[in-house]
Amino acid sequence: MLLDSIGIQKILPHRYPFLLVDAIEEMEPKKRIVGIKNVTINEYFFQGHFPGKPVMPGVLIIESMAQIGGLLLLLDIADRDNKLLYMAGIDYARFRRPVIPGDQLRVEANVLSFKGPFCKIAAWARVNGELAVEATLMCAMVDIKADGTPERSTNSVAHVPVKK
Repeated sequence: MLLDSIGIQKILPHRYPFLLVDAIEEMEPKKRIVGIKNVTINEYFFQGHFPGKPVMPGVLIIESMAQIGGLLLLLDIADRDNKLLYMAGIDYARFRRPVIPGDQLRVEANVLSFKGPFCKIAAWARVNGELAVEATLMCAMVDIKADGTPERSTNSVAHVPVKK
């Protein structure tokens, strides 16, 4: 294991109950990363999704994939404590199998591009080698002001032009 939850929390701003990464197993800086999310019955979302038939919500699997990809992106940013990564888009998301308590998600993310504040990654989540979810994720890196709020500049996700 390259990073445990303590090491991950030194890089990502997420905390319980929204930290959805337990370990990092493999990493090629600026290229690819492999992370683990252990799915247990104690997860808060299983209380209501769905009682008696627990299934991990697909949006939280996507979030786990984004956190693992974001960790790779933030590793090489010198002032990462002054940055946030915002989700800017999701393409080609496909949900191939349910993820249930006891499963271990093995998430691989590959950087497709990283230009200016914008990044695109391809990500796959597998359980026991079987593809559960795949997607292409886009994010925007924004600066955090001294008061802890995000900058609203031309580099902000709020200013990403929308294609019509």
